[in-house]
Amino acid sequence: MSEERSLNFIEEIIENDLNSGKYKTLVTRFPPEPNGYLHIGHAKAICLNFGLTQKYGGYTNLRFDDTNPVTEKTEYVDSQQEDIRWLGFEWKHELYTSDYFDTLYDFAVKLIENGLAYVDHGTADEIAALKGTPTEPGKDSPYRNRSVEENLSLFSSMKAGELEDGACILRAKIDMSSPNMLMRDPIIYRIKHAEHHRTGNKWCIYPMYDFAHGQSDSIEEITHSICTLEYVSHRELYDWFIAQLGIFPSHQYEFARLNLTYTVMSKRKLLQLVNEGVVTGWDDPRMPTISGLRRRGYTPESIREFCERIGIAKRENLIELSLLEFCIREHLNKTANRVMAVLDPIKLVITNYPEGKEEILIGENNPEAEDKGGVREIPFSNELWIEREDFMEEPAKKWFRLAPGAMVRLKNAYIVKCEDFKKDADGNVTEIHCTYIPESKSGEDTSEIHVKGTIHWVSTKHAKTAEIRVYDRLFSVESPDSEEGDFKDYLHPDSVKVIKEAYIEPYLAGADLESRYQFIRKGYYCLDKDSTTDHLVFNQTVGLKDAWAKAKK
Repeated sequence: MSEERSLNFIEEIIENDLNSGKYKTLVTRFPPEPNGYLHIGHAKAICLNFGLTQKYGGYTNLRFDDTNPVTEKTEYVDSQQEDIRWLGFEWKHELYTSDYFDTLYDFAVKLIENGLAYVDHGTADEIAALKGTPTEPGKDSPYRNRSVEENLSLFSSMKAGELEDGACILRAKIDMSSPNMLMRDPIIYRIKHAEHHRTGNKWCIYPMYDFAHGQSDSIEEITHSICTLEYVSHRELYDWFIAQLGIFPSHQYEFARLNLTYTVMSKRKLLQLVNEGVVTGWDDPRMPTISGLRRRGYTPESIREFCERIGIAKRENLIELSLLEFCIREHLNKTANRVMAVLDPIKLVITNYPEGKEEILIGENNPEAEDKGGVREIPFSNELWIEREDFMEEPAKKWFRLAPGAMVRLKNAYIVKCEDFKKDADGNVTEIHCTYIPESKSGEDTSEIHVKGTIHWVSTKHAKTAEIRVYDRLFSVESPDSEEGDFKDYLHPDSVKVIKEAYIEPYLAGADLESRYQFIRKGYYCLDKDSTTDHLVFNQTVGLKDAWAKAKK
């Protein structure tokens, strides 16, 4: 991407704040809830928060928003840290909202003492009924005018574990007729007798997200608290708490979240896909999670480039998945070694090549790489595997591959001519017989024969076998969330196809989990974590061309 791009609206605000001396140091935070794995939408927020402090100096905190002990796990904390580091970022402080539970409790006590919070014994339905509607004001709770002393005593009993879950809540006393529904005496504490992944059973009352979030930003003196657009209506409430408590005025700025075609971004829905076995786990290569994308073969560079290209906007929009695929193709084109793999094999016998003879040919690893990526050795013999689709008994017009009497170049090897073929009882072609031109060896060709087609191959004697998993979009419609009925009704029935036995050149026996490969003429692939020494498994990251764009046209 060009360095000349214009500033986004958040960068403009930051430059003004730093230049005017409002802040000496830029401080941002990334505040995930540890209740699931991070996805591509979080990647956008990560690139934004960490990218700003990389650009303008200052630092970014990683703060886990762990206010709901029922849904949170250390597994999620670990995976989220791994994802952020994999994307190429490092935080200054690792923090948890639970670090501030004592401080937040004291804040709540201060609000009660100032007559700005009260304990409410109403049921959820009773409280909702008094809330009003966006066009009608709410009504005061019968518990709203309790004395400060009674509220302090009840809140203390809540903390001491003397009351059951749901017996009562603590509400802020603001304005039951506010046009902003969130200002109508919001709940700030609830009773939850549940073990917390960090504080154990020390607490049985937990702050609500809206009470914890803004104050945590304030405690850490976050200068620019960056949220997605759904938090616009929450800003008034955060500012109210900060003003009433007289604490550091952290300011919130909102940007449009990332919505991607052919998938869902709700952690609840992604968890449902995992729990119901629709996918193999959070890191299933069809999932939009960072760990799923990583397992599929996406690189940190491609995801950062994608986030850079889509930019930061104030309006919601739906981003084409094909743009993400374009970014990975661009990166892998420059970095992935070219190798040969035959996914739908048919045997080719070179009848005039001496049986038992073998030779080592040289293949260029990556002609697009700056350093050309070096070369590798490829064994050759008289029997090869080629793709079934590279032979046509009755060739179509402009067919440049194998057909009776036709000539083609074998990649990195020789020109061959199809002389004959065999069929089985059902009429399927089982074997192709060719002759080769000895003077046509790649790099040493003196034959002066010119052919238009080049096909890939693997020597049958030297080939290794591998399982290949070819992935497609998880959903068959662009926006499953906006369709009628259950989102799972729109799952793509062929989102994964497994080729149990493909043939690969022996070089790939040394493949590792970090490397990416271009299977010539097929697409980009990576080794999967299910691989063993005896059973190699490769995932297709993306095809060489955008098949969906073609289908749409």
